[in-house]
Amino acid sequence: MCGVAGFSDFQDNYLTDAEKWNRILVNMRTSIAHRGHDQTGEYLRSNVGFSHTRLSIRDIQGGRQPMVRKAHGAEYAIVYNGEIYNLDELKPALMHAGYEFETFTDTEVILYAYMEYGIDFVKKINGIFAIAIWDGEQERLVLYRDRAGVKPLFYSMEGSTFVFGSEIKALFQYPTVHPRVNMDSFREIFGIGPARTSGCGIFCGIREMKPGYLATFSREGFQEYPYWTLQAEEHRDSYQKTVDTVSYLVRDSVRRQMVSDVPVCSFLSGGIDSSIVTALASDYLKGQGKQFNTFSFDFIENDQYFQSNSFQPERDRPYVDRMLQAYPLNHTYLECNDTQLVNTLFEAVHAKDLPGMTDVDGSLLYFCRLVKEHNKVTLTGECADEIFGGYPWFYRDELLNADGFPWSKDLSARTVLLNDTFIKRLNINDYVRERYQESLDMVPRLDGENGEEKRRREVGYLNLRWFMQTLLDRMDRTSMYSGLEARVPFADHRIIEYLYNVPWSMKYQNGMEKTLLRDACKDLLPHDLLHRKKSPYPKTYSPNYEHMLAAQLSGLLNKPDARIAPLLDPHKTELFLTSPKDYGKPWFGQLMAAPQMMAYLIQIEYWMEMYDLSI
Repeated sequence: MCGVAGFSDFQDNYLTDAEKWNRILVNMRTSIAHRGHDQTGEYLRSNVGFSHTRLSIRDIQGGRQPMVRKAHGAEYAIVYNGEIYNLDELKPALMHAGYEFETFTDTEVILYAYMEYGIDFVKKINGIFAIAIWDGEQERLVLYRDRAGVKPLFYSMEGSTFVFGSEIKALFQYPTVHPRVNMDSFREIFGIGPARTSGCGIFCGIREMKPGYLATFSREGFQEYPYWTLQAEEHRDSYQKTVDTVSYLVRDSVRRQMVSDVPVCSFLSGGIDSSIVTALASDYLKGQGKQFNTFSFDFIENDQYFQSNSFQPERDRPYVDRMLQAYPLNHTYLECNDTQLVNTLFEAVHAKDLPGMTDVDGSLLYFCRLVKEHNKVTLTGECADEIFGGYPWFYRDELLNADGFPWSKDLSARTVLLNDTFIKRLNINDYVRERYQESLDMVPRLDGENGEEKRRREVGYLNLRWFMQTLLDRMDRTSMYSGLEARVPFADHRIIEYLYNVPWSMKYQNGMEKTLLRDACKDLLPHDLLHRKKSPYPKTYSPNYEHMLAAQLSGLLNKPDARIAPLLDPHKTELFLTSPKDYGKPWFGQLMAAPQMMAYLIQIEYWMEMYDLSI
C-alpha cells in the first residue's frame, strides 16, 4: 500500500524548470507520507510528473516506484497503490510473451500487462488499486480505480492541467489547486454526509474516480468511462449450490489476501464477518506453523455504561473470547478512553480532509495506530453486510420501504441545530432527492422485476454504491493515516457480482440475516457466535464523552470568529445541549445518533478553519 500523486499538462514543458516541479512532486507525496514511509520516488518528463511514497509489503527491496520500463522505442512509467491478488495467474503468460521481470512485485506485472494487453488489461486483474500509468508511445496518462472502490484516487482539472492524488491534500500542493467550497459542498455535508455522492470531492473542482472506472488524459483532453459494471442476471443455482459457491469464493478470497512478505493480522470484533476471516486466516497460517495476530476494540467503562438497543443489542467481548477458545490466536484487547476519543475527532479530519463519521472514524484511527505497532497488514470483515444483507434496512419494513436512503431516513435530524435562513438556502430535501433518484435510475435490473423484488434490488445496489463506499473510505483513511494496510476479502469483485443476483429468500431465512453466509461458513465458527444477531462497530456510551462534546459545541457558540456560528441557531443548540440525548435513533447508519451530531458539527468547524473556508 502506498500514496500516489502527479500531474500532466500538454501545453507546458516541466523540464524547463525541473527543480521547481520536482519540488512540487516532493511536496505532494510528503503531504501523504503517512500512507507509507518506507521508500519514496519521483518521475518527471516534459508533460507528466509522478511521485510515490511506499509502504513496503511485497518485494521489500525491489518494489521501488515510480517504476519505469521501455519497449517499442517508448517509455512507460507507473505509480500504484494497492495489491493484486491473482499475480500467479498473470505472470506466466507475460513471461511467455517475452517480458523479463526484474522484481517480484505486482507493480511490474501491472505495467507489463498494460504494455502487452492495452488499456483494458485491468479486466484481467483481481485486487484493490489506484493506478496511474504514463504511456510514452501513445503520449497519454491512464488512471484506474478498483471495482469496489477500496483504494481512493482524486483528481482536478485546472485549465490544461490534470492533477491527481491518493488524497485530496496532495492536490492542494499543486500551485493552482486551492480549497474552495460552495453551497453544493454544504448540501453534501449536511444532506448526504458523512457519505458522498459518487465522484464528488466536496471541494470545488475536486473529483474522485468512481469505482470500476478508468480515465485517460492526452492532447485530446480528459475522458473517463466504466470498465466494470454490475449486471442483473437470473440466479439459477440451487440453495446448496449457492452455499457451496459462496463457501469457495470467501475461502479463496481470504487465501489470496494472505499473500504478503510481512506478517498479516486481523481486526476481530466478535461478529460473524471478522470471525470468518480470522478463522480462515488462522487456519492458513497454522498450516505454515505460525500463529495469527488479532486485535479487538472497545471503550473504557463500556461495561458500565453500555445501553442495549435495536441497532446494537449486545457487547462483542464475549464473542471475541469464544473465538480465542476455538482458535490458537495471539490476541490483543485495545481500549480507548474519552479524552483520546475527543482528540481523534480532529485527527480524523486531517486523515480524511473532510468531516466524517466522527468518533466512529476517530476511534478506528486510534486503534489502527496501535495495531501498526505490531503489524503492517490487516484483514477486516468490512463489506459483508452490504453484500449479504446484514443491515436492518434490508429486512425491517419501515426502513426497507423508506422513500429515500434507508440509512438516512430522517433528514430533519440533520438540520435540527441550524438556523432557518441557512436551512432554506441548503434546501437539502430537493438535493438529496435528486441524488437518490439518480442512483435508482442506475440500478441494474431484470425485466419484469416489481414490488418487493424490485425494492430489494434497489436497496442492495444503493448499499454497494453509497453505504459501502462510506465505510471503505473510512477504512482506507484511518488505516493508511497510520501506515497500516487494510485488506477487505469480502469486497472481492467475484463475491459482489455473484451475490448481487442471489435472491433475498436465500440471504434471509427464519428471521436471521445473512443466513447464506452463515451456512457457507458454519464449519468455521462456534455455534453461539455463528447464530448471534448483528452488532455494529462499537462506540462509547460514556456520559462523560457526551459532556465533553457539549462543552466543545457550547464553546463554539460563544466564539466570535467560529466559522460554523453563522450556520447554527443558538437557541436550538442550547436546548439540544441541555436535553437528554437519544443513543437509539441514528441519523446515519446504525451508529451516528445525538452525540455524533455534536461531534459532526465540531468536525465541520475544525475543517472550515483548517482550510480557511466560509459560506
